[in-house]
Amino acid sequence: MALFRKKEKTAATEQTGPKKSQLRDWSEAIIVAAVLALIIRTFFVQAFKIPSGSMEDTLLIGDHLLVNKFIYGTHLPFTDGSILKLRDPERGDIIVFEFPEDRDKSYFKKRDFIKRVIGLPGETIEIRQKNIYVNGERYRTEQAVYKEGNLTPGPRDNMRAITIPDDKFFVMGDNRDRSYDSRFWKFVDRSEIKGLAFIKYWSWNSERFLPRWDRIGRLIK
Repeated sequence: MALFRKKEKTAATEQTGPKKSQLRDWSEAIIVAAVLALIIRTFFVQAFKIPSGSMEDTLLIGDHLLVNKFIYGTHLPFTDGSILKLRDPERGDIIVFEFPEDRDKSYFKKRDFIKRVIGLPGETIEIRQKNIYVNGERYRTEQAVYKEGNLTPGPRDNMRAITIPDDKFFVMGDNRDRSYDSRFWKFVDRSEIKGLAFIKYWSWNSERFLPRWDRIGRLIK
């Protein structure tokens, strides 16, 4: 009887052994996948969704896009340094950045904005009747959308000439009449830039409840 019980225990151990091994393999795979996803999101590429119309028609509400996080240099957490820098932001780039007015808020309350770079460090920016002047010369971009005339008081349509400080950038939304941007809160600090938006990987029209197939996979310009 004792011998029979011993064999029974051995059989039970042999049956539960593979299950434990399989569970461990699954756990290790999930942990590795999570770590890789965190590394990719932190240093290489991150996904964002467009919630407002400030960049229409370049980016529509419901567009999902990928942001290259290393082209300008990936920020190292808890430091002032960065790595993997390929180039500096250029005029015309569409960038994602931490909203400057959230600088004093906690990490979880900070918001990400997306705008187009208009002015670079050291340049002078002025707006006269909705026309943009960079260093005294008119700057135009075919993506800009606004209504002629219909001028309003304040910096939206007329802004006195200002010089952009070092390591700062002047940004604007392509939908000029509906964008809350550098005209109102001035500059984006270099350290607040998260990356360059480069492709729309998905787009959803919530009003028609259908995908926008013609926008999926399109590069952002």
